[in-house]
Amino acid sequence: MKTRKLNGLEVSAIGYGCMGLSQGYIPVPDKNEAIRLIQQTYDLGCTFFDTAGRYAMGANEALVGEALQHVRDKVVIATKFMIEENEAEDAKKNLSGHIREHLERSLRRLRTDHVELYYQHRVNKDIPVEDIAGCMGELIREGKILGWGQSQATAAEIRRAHAVTPLTAIQSEYSIMARRFEKDVIPTCEALGIGFVPFSPLANGFLSGKINADTQYTGLDARRVISRFNKDNIAANQPLVDLINRVAAEKGATPAQISLAWMLHKKDFIVPIPGSRKLERIKENLGAANIVLTVDEFAEIETGLSAIQIHGDRTDEDIAKLRFLE
Repeated sequence: MKTRKLNGLEVSAIGYGCMGLSQGYIPVPDKNEAIRLIQQTYDLGCTFFDTAGRYAMGANEALVGEALQHVRDKVVIATKFMIEENEAEDAKKNLSGHIREHLERSLRRLRTDHVELYYQHRVNKDIPVEDIAGCMGELIREGKILGWGQSQATAAEIRRAHAVTPLTAIQSEYSIMARRFEKDVIPTCEALGIGFVPFSPLANGFLSGKINADTQYTGLDARRVISRFNKDNIAANQPLVDLINRVAAEKGATPAQISLAWMLHKKDFIVPIPGSRKLERIKENLGAANIVLTVDEFAEIETGLSAIQIHGDRTDEDIAKLRFLE
């Protein structure tokens, strides 16, 4: 597996988002199968695993910790803490202590004494990012974390936080279908030497080539409230699917691999973290690291995208409905 660097932190070129093993997409695998999938992902060359304290109320971290304990010194673990809106006032009274409580719970579940990358899971608008950055600096100096990041931050928030304690990575949604961060956040990361870690790099599976207008999602599956999976939007986005399918056929790759290879071609500090609950899909996704687009192939995709309108890009309403995720 090729590697990349997130502001000095070396990771596999494609990571593994572990959230879907516990929530968000149904059915979730049982514990033993989830642990086996994480271990098989490592065996395939992945060294970068992403989880969060709020995924399944900590159960996802526990899975990651148990699965990777025997190779702990060979992997990079990223997790996150969330300061909920109803916690903000209490957190401000002892911010360092509040964050430490979150971290200590995560470390116990992960069966480790440190994590390589610790994100603030969404920027809380009631707490200055400079204050969060100061706390992260303390944890870095103590060796509790090796680096820190923000999730879904704005360019201004990134610059303000980075000035206090340099950021390792920014994690936000990014894919061929969701490109809003190309305007200012990704250029800001490039200018400051910060890594960029896209979640949902396959647009929640839309770019897998397996979705059609008859596909339905129910119950706790997050895709039932994501607007790109609306039946009309699925049909309207067929030109995008056709473009990716055409390039994939020419390249001898899958649509998912082309979608990831496009992203890897963009910038060398971008490290996507697709998640899957099936070993064959994990193999497919990790295989995208070996798909190298030529200049002409990349230009063909970019030219095609410039003429395509995306329907159902994640809206603020979608984000509000999905706050329990990511």
